[in-house]
Order: sequence, then C-alpha cells, then structure tokens
Amino acid sequence: MVDPVFSLAGKRVFVAGETGMVGRAIIRALENKDITLLSAPHSALDLTDQRATFEWLAAHKPDCIFMAAAKVGGIGANSSYPADFIRDNLSIAQNMIEGAHRAGVGHLLFLGSSCIYPKMAAQPLREESLLTGPLEPTNEAYAIAKIAGLKMCEFYTRQFGRRYMSAMPTNLYGPYDRFDAELGHVIPAMIVKFQAALKTKAESITLWGTGTPLREFLYVDDLADALILMMERYEGAGFLNVGSGEEVSIKDLARIIADATGYRGEIVFDPSKHDGTPRKLLDSSKIRAMGWHPKIALEVGVGLVTKNFFEFL
Repeated sequence: MVDPVFSLAGKRVFVAGETGMVGRAIIRALENKDITLLSAPHSALDLTDQRATFEWLAAHKPDCIFMAAAKVGGIGANSSYPADFIRDNLSIAQNMIEGAHRAGVGHLLFLGSSCIYPKMAAQPLREESLLTGPLEPTNEAYAIAKIAGLKMCEFYTRQFGRRYMSAMPTNLYGPYDRFDAELGHVIPAMIVKFQAALKTKAESITLWGTGTPLREFLYVDDLADALILMMERYEGAGFLNVGSGEEVSIKDLARIIADATGYRGEIVFDPSKHDGTPRKLLDSSKIRAMGWHPKIALEVGVGLVTKNFFEFL
C-alpha cells in the first residue's frame, strides 16, 4: 500500500452530488472517518449556478472535495439530449473547479467516465489513449464535458500548485441508480424492463442493439473505496482508470439480470437501435499497483441491486 500524502482525519469534506449513486457511496465509505462532512444537496445548491457555487464554497471552505455531481444517463438520454449534457456538465466542472480554487481548496477529486476515450482505441484502454481519436457519437457531448473537467484539474494543478486529480471509472451500478427504462444506464434500465415484463407476464422482452458489445461494470461501493485511496495517497499529475477488469457481453448481462429478476421469457435484441462502442475495457493497473482491488463480483452486485429495487416497488 502506498503511503498517505494527505490524511482525511480532521478535515472538512464536501461530496458534491451527495444524493446521487456515487455520492451516496462515497459518504458510506466515509462513515468511519474522523471528518466533518459538509452537505449541500441539489435542492440547496445548484452547481450549474456559478454565483451560488462560488459563494457556497467561499463560505464553507472545505479542505477537500469529491466531485461526484453530474448530469448522467444511458445511450437513449445522451443521444436525445446532447445539448443538455454538454451544457450542464461543463457548467458543473467550471463552477466547482474554479470556485474551489478561489476558495483556497487544496485537494479535489473529479469524476470522469470511461466514455472519454476514442471509440476505436486499443483495448484495454490506457490513460495515454486520451485524445488519440474520435469519440463514440452517442455520448460525445457528455465525454467532451468530462474531458474538459479532467483537463481543468490538470492545468489548475500545473499553474496554481493545487492537488486536483481525476478518476475515470468504468460503467457503474449500485443502489440509488436511475431506474428508468429509457433514460437510465444499461443495468438499471434492464432491471426495470424485466420487472415490467414480469408484471405483465410477457413471453418476450426486446432490448436495444445486437447484444454483442462487451462492457466492464463496477459496483459503486468499490469505486468509493478507490476514490478515498486516491484522495489520501495519489501523487500523480494525471488521472487514473478505475475498473473491475472483467468484461461481459450485453447479451450475457441480460441473462444475468433475467436470472436475478426471475424472468424466464425470451430475450430479443433489436439491431436497429444503437450498440454504442463495441468494446470498452479499462486498464486499471496503475490504481491496482496502489493496493486497490474490487471486491464485489458482477453477479453478486446485480443481485444486490435487483433486490434493493424490488423492495422499493
């Protein structure tokens, strides 16, 4: 394990996006830490409002920030509302990073996404592949905003001596995800669709694409552990990938979710719909070398999320 360069003990910590899936996971991971947790949910602070964001940061002066706030969604949402995704995510990144700098915040961790990498980049995706080719068109708007955010962290660190870093997680899932069949990410969207098929006793269910793309998934609590490790121990100037290292096809993922929900009907794929990037696997060797390893296997995690969703119906 790498020695700490910054201890969270006794610090004032702000988790931006605290009511979202990632924000809640970070807060769970911080529960046993000796910290003062600052709170500003979206209902109290709109991070797309520059003046409000600057004023809040100046007034509360956190010692460190986990930037988990973002406008997120699956292929459907990204394809339908690209202007919304680039506008809101650029605003959040600019307001938070510049506001943190003005308030004298020395430590900030920005959350990106594996969609920042070129569509046809060599697999597994290494940090050095950034900006070496065209992006996947279906989530280009979101990716550009995230690239801007991580570059802001890099440049503020270089110019002002801040310790602003970025993590690029793979596809995430977990409790408090957006369970929406059209606008959610693939795992919660599938869970909703399978639950609806169970309710109507449908003999078949149709899913987007061919089912052949390969995806890597990470349970959100595993990500939270990686982020705390980075905040306390990472000294590099660049960003780090955070992934499980395991791939699954969308077709096999559908079978895993069907088993978890108890659906026994036919699973049909509609090739007229977007597949997205054909393969997206991260090389997470750098953060693994720091001592981090994921703990929750996909089948176990999907089971936990499905159970949680069904309990709240």
